Amino acid sequence: MRTGTDFAKYLSKFLSEYLPYERNMSSNTVASYRDSFVQFIGYMKDVETIRVERLTLDVITRQRVLDFLSWVQKERNCGIATRNHRLAAIHSFMSYLQYEEIHHLDEWQRILSIKAMKDEKKSINYLTTDGIKLILDQPDITTRNGRRNLALLALMYDTAARVHEIIDLTPESLKIESSPYTIRLFGKGRKSRVVPLMEEQIVILKRYMDENHLFENGKLKHPLFFNSRHEKLTRAGVTYILKTYVGMARQVTPSLVPCTISCHTLRHSKAMHLLQAGVNLVYIRDLLGHVSIQTTEIYARADHKQKREALEKAYTNLIPEKAKECEWEQNQDLLDWLKGLTM
Repeated sequence: MRTGTDFAKYLSKFLSEYLPYERNMSSNTVASYRDSFVQFIGYMKDVETIRVERLTLDVITRQRVLDFLSWVQKERNCGIATRNHRLAAIHSFMSYLQYEEIHHLDEWQRILSIKAMKDEKKSINYLTTDGIKLILDQPDITTRNGRRNLALLALMYDTAARVHEIIDLTPESLKIESSPYTIRLFGKGRKSRVVPLMEEQIVILKRYMDENHLFENGKLKHPLFFNSRHEKLTRAGVTYILKTYVGMARQVTPSLVPCTISCHTLRHSKAMHLLQAGVNLVYIRDLLGHVSIQTTEIYARADHKQKREALEKAYTNLIPEKAKECEWEQNQDLLDWLKGLTM
């Protein structure tokens, strides 16, 4: 920032030094926090009539933060999750300021006391194995883009990767020269995890990489999946690819593929399919890169089919035979009278 205010000074250091180097936040998280403050600065200019060159730490108060959060929901028509995300960015900045700018420590702590709103728990959106198979059957593998898209979507499903983990991949992330085949993904907070790859996936991936000369030494840091300009795909680009094939799949069998699908649906689907196959939650947690198994347990709570099958398997019938037939059914006179009723 080119302004000389203390707000500009500390926000710049927060985004460019504190988050990436002291907190080890990923570039995606830093960009997300940056966007939150771009919106906050816009609010201060348009609603509070305080331009960025006059925006100082003195004017940032608990009430103004509350008003901003309310504006995000009411005027911008954003949901609770977005509101909470904006608050998380501001909380992180306040935590940083507690040690960097202590003259307003009381106000920073008042802002930190703002609570996130409780969001209604949404059901997990996932596809059946038949639905996934139908989508992966849509790319036209007689074309170069079709072969790339099949390799992309198949890898995203098999590894249960987040979108940013897929688009950040490079050939050096892969170990596919010999078995066991693995891939290293970099998740939230730049935490890495190694995920095993199956033989069927390796066949598609090697064919794609051979075609694009990605095994050459000079291509080790090149994006694994790239566009016509040899730049790595964007989130929007991957989403567009998926939605294209979702639309095609729905024309074939709409009952297998719902209208609303995101890239995260593939991740949810892989986790659910592993759970239904009897894979231990601990292994699913490691595959997904969750810090706590409590996060992974949402899949167990969401799998109604598995719950029912487990209950049915454990069920012991203790109801006496005489209770199975209702008393009124044994009364022939009552039955005859009921059958004779007319409306």
